[in-house]
Amino acid sequence: MTPWLSIVGIGEAGLASLEPRGRKLIDEAALLVGGERHLAMVPPGAAKRITWEVPLSRTVEEILRWRGRKVAVLATGDPMWFGIGVTLARHVPMAELTILPQISAFSLAAARLGWPLAEIDCLTLHGRPLDILNAAVAPGARLLLLSHDGTTPALVAHRLTELGYGASRIEVLEHMDGAREGRIAGIAAQWEAAHTADLNTIAVTCVADGKTAPLPRLPGLPDEAFAHDGQLTKREYRAAALARLAPLPGECLWDVGAGAGSIAIEWLRSHRSLSAHAIEQGADRVALIEANAKALGVPQLAIHHGRAPAALEGLPQPNAVFIGGGLTVAGLVESCWNALPKGGRLVAHAVTTESEARLLALQSELGGELTRLAVSRAEPVGSFLGWKPLMPVTQLVAVKP
Repeated sequence: MTPWLSIVGIGEAGLASLEPRGRKLIDEAALLVGGERHLAMVPPGAAKRITWEVPLSRTVEEILRWRGRKVAVLATGDPMWFGIGVTLARHVPMAELTILPQISAFSLAAARLGWPLAEIDCLTLHGRPLDILNAAVAPGARLLLLSHDGTTPALVAHRLTELGYGASRIEVLEHMDGAREGRIAGIAAQWEAAHTADLNTIAVTCVADGKTAPLPRLPGLPDEAFAHDGQLTKREYRAAALARLAPLPGECLWDVGAGAGSIAIEWLRSHRSLSAHAIEQGADRVALIEANAKALGVPQLAIHHGRAPAALEGLPQPNAVFIGGGLTVAGLVESCWNALPKGGRLVAHAVTTESEARLLALQSELGGELTRLAVSRAEPVGSFLGWKPLMPVTQLVAVKP
């Protein structure tokens, strides 16, 4: 099929920013889709016009019903930088798509600030939880953030201060590349602008306060970083598990018997394209997982309250599975193993003799590697130090052939 769906990026200058090809696609469309601001830029014509609905899936379904007829979707800047182009490209083959980007807000901001874009963490807060910011802050990090509206900069300043980065410098770039372009700058802890222009991009230079303890992206966060009731995969064992789960871009994890959610959370923190599902039967622990996911910057973690293996039904296929609890539950390991594709990784930890016996049996069935992990930490004994051992963990790692 020839291309019928066009996604046209529009800059702050409106239709004047378009090349002739983009204007032609808009003029020939039988259906125009966009926000009210974009649709108002286009002179009246014969085309039907629709704006974005909530949830967005309703508008996507309507666009797909027009398949084969000329449809033009109007977007801001580059539609493939956290834009509608990403969503529509998942539903429409590229052979049926035409995407015409404008300069992205990130590129414009980097040009205004003289920042090397390849070294900057670019995020969007448009329609997304502010908690995403929690995973991005680090001493010396530079961030570019797409705002939801004019209240976002003040919210970002408050969150930075809460996280111990109140000394960070914020610059709000409004209406870039347009006649109303402006800039507001200040320090997070002293931020006074309660409202800026709705169309803005936020630049942050992160500066940690003196007592702030930075949290790295590599696995093995301090145990104190998680709220828990004692059911937590300890730091050293957690790092060992994630090394064997071996997350790769775009992959999906099942964290079965998630406890405090530490494995799934650290999996997600390692790369933005990853997804994870935490399965936990305890209601109190489900609440802990949700709180930990928000606090550590991965609110996108999918949390499922239920008992595996029944709770696994309907979940997306995993590339890796971690079993931290429930090894002796009938059918649980088999369900996880069967769900994995070729090359999928299963990592299971046992701390009781019963679950260890189960791992020994599984190793003879599935193959893989068994490892006994034992960690001791130096702790005060009077005025001296002595070794206090953690409970040893038996680890099974199996890769599906």
